[in-house]
Amino acid sequence: MAIKRIHHVAYRCNDAKETVEFYRDLLGMEFQLAIAENEVPSTKAPDPYMHVFLDAGQGNVLAFFELPNSPKMGRDINTPEWVQHIAFEVESMDELLATKTKLEDAGIDVLGPVNHTIFKSIYFFDPNGHRMELAAQTAKPGMMEELKRVAPAMLDEWAITKKAPNHAAWLHSDADFDEKSFLGDK
Repeated sequence: MAIKRIHHVAYRCNDAKETVEFYRDLLGMEFQLAIAENEVPSTKAPDPYMHVFLDAGQGNVLAFFELPNSPKMGRDINTPEWVQHIAFEVESMDELLATKTKLEDAGIDVLGPVNHTIFKSIYFFDPNGHRMELAAQTAKPGMMEELKRVAPAMLDEWAITKKAPNHAAWLHSDADFDEKSFLGDK
């Protein structure tokens, strides 16, 4: 088997119409389709739902379920809010900053841009409490290749120590990245 792509990622929402309007009007996603049933096809449970699908670009689909008969939506209280989030890439820093202004003008609190060296991000919450991230790539040549090169060693060290390995310490430091010092001996 070979995975072609993610067909869709689905989250729960409080209000399908409000959610579609947020993603369509503020993030430019096209509303693709809606599916509504009074019975869940997979379980046959008598549980009405509205399932909406939005185009997140390049064949990526973001979907939401509104479940009016279920208890109020919550979140995993044992996981910090910043962990579970949806991140989307935008074309440029100019687009990132313009979207930040658009969100703030709509009354949404926005954090950032936060510099992650290989990209800069802004963070905010959608009307359902889902944390969102928009990111613009800022990686210098060789950075992504170096991160991929050290990823297995970092994972192995983390599995043993549960402490951040230093293989890519340059990522969050003031040190300049020099592609030749990392990739020159390949």
